[in-house]
Amino acid sequence: MTGQLSILGCGFVADLYMRSLAAMPGLAVAQVHDHDPDRLARFCAHWGLRAEPSLDRFLAQAPAGGVVLNLTNPGAHYALNRAVLEAGHHVYCEKPLALTLAEAEDLHQLAAAHGLLLASAPCSVLGETAQTLGHALRHGIAGTPRAIYAELDDGFVPQAAYDRWHSESGAPWPWEDEFRVGCTLEHGGYYLTWLISWFGSVRTVVAASAEVLPDKGGLGPTAPDLSVAVLFFDHGPVTRLTCSIAAPHDHGISIVGDAGVLRCKAAWDNAAPVRFARRFTLRRRLMEHPLPRRLRLPQPTHPKVKRWGAAAMNFMLGPAEMLEALRDNRPCRLSADFALHLTEVTLAIQNAGETGGAQRMTTRCAPMEPMPWAM
Repeated sequence: MTGQLSILGCGFVADLYMRSLAAMPGLAVAQVHDHDPDRLARFCAHWGLRAEPSLDRFLAQAPAGGVVLNLTNPGAHYALNRAVLEAGHHVYCEKPLALTLAEAEDLHQLAAAHGLLLASAPCSVLGETAQTLGHALRHGIAGTPRAIYAELDDGFVPQAAYDRWHSESGAPWPWEDEFRVGCTLEHGGYYLTWLISWFGSVRTVVAASAEVLPDKGGLGPTAPDLSVAVLFFDHGPVTRLTCSIAAPHDHGISIVGDAGVLRCKAAWDNAAPVRFARRFTLRRRLMEHPLPRRLRLPQPTHPKVKRWGAAAMNFMLGPAEMLEALRDNRPCRLSADFALHLTEVTLAIQNAGETGGAQRMTTRCAPMEPMPWAM
């Protein structure tokens, strides 16, 4: 495939996109803009890209029919997404799409009015592991799914050496943004996208969230750093999702079906193994098979990226999906409806606090069409 991308923002995550770009033949970056001229110069020198210091010229020069990647800090997402859409360009935004539901709805309406694509990270939902689980669910490998437990715990991050984490081109990990925005908004989407892609709309969110690690980085009160949610889908099993930067590292997901359990232990690895443990009885004892069977899709699936830091993910799967949808004149799997619903569910969990209780969702989206190699 071929496609022109423009990168808006060249902080820590932008290097992960560039590492992924190397695995995606046909994709090219036309230009890069960042409000910090020094950061812009270092990033473009490292990757051999063309810098555009002016935002106005960046928007005016973005290739027609291409996609603008908004990789800026979360607080700038709404204003810059709006500026890109108003300039007539399709936009793929790093998570979260916006910091309020009202802002996300405004972007959704604006994209529809201009006939433009609007998509939100993360795109690991298009990866081999998520698609393998989706294939197993559609084909009833574990029988009817009855309950799902999903964990996104990253360890006791405030005690980590996060002030020494730097990207390949030298950008520091944006710890202040991470703590102020909160781990649920930053990371909850890694499993929420998978779940929504399989089952469609979440009807009700019952959640609680809290800041259990106060004064992170000397910032004083920040966003909740622990959340627990129970999700009720229109058409899917009851799901419990936890997210924290306090509990020991655990990125596992378990899908409990009538016939056994589907499991994966790594949300941030596109090639993480998916295994099925059949349930049976032995001498009156109910148990799961001690040697679970690994499930594999026919190869090839998509280009893989080697592990860097905590992740082994191809960050360009999302932009590539948008460009392919535009080329083929078909609906994009990462639709604006999908992005809006993901944002509403994530915000409901993040903002639940101690008394949020049951929250009815107001947005809807359909399950995602599987990738052609995962049918």
